[in-house]
Amino acid sequence: MTEPASAAPSAPAATEPPPLNLSKLLADGLAKSDVIWLRTPDRTQLVWHAYDRDAILVVTGPGEQTIAPLPESVDVVIRSKDTGSRLLTISCVTLILDPSEPMWETAAAALAAERLNATDDQIERWRTEGTIYVLHPYGAPTDRPGAYPATSGATRFAPGRATTSGLRPRHLGGR
Repeated sequence: MTEPASAAPSAPAATEPPPLNLSKLLADGLAKSDVIWLRTPDRTQLVWHAYDRDAILVVTGPGEQTIAPLPESVDVVIRSKDTGSRLLTISCVTLILDPSEPMWETAAAALAAERLNATDDQIERWRTEGTIYVLHPYGAPTDRPGAYPATSGATRFAPGRATTSGLRPRHLGGR
């Protein structure tokens, strides 16, 4: 006598994304990529950052990237270093780090280590004229592997001040 064939195990529901180790994915994505997108209700901006002690550090001020004052909460879009596409979108609480706080020196050192074309006076300039933001991720990600929206998420950017508004160089398009 033969055993009856057992039913095949049921597949997980198609609408449920696979399990995710969010801490590892967040740490890997932020450690491997030099840039993130900060998304607020009125704009999306590409910025360089440092990642230290489960916090995202961003600096703005004279001689640095120009970032408008951030609201209390922003969405951070992290790109995949491998593909360049969106890896994760997560909400973050935004805090301004005061230079008198003990964590300021640690945050400034982490940012200085990531800064390209650093100057000798950058940390002192950040202390007097700049702003260091600390972004703390919270909650479930809105976009993540296995649960991306059907839309691309592409944003049209307004031209910057560095665009050429006059005549083009003579060598443009070949000689």
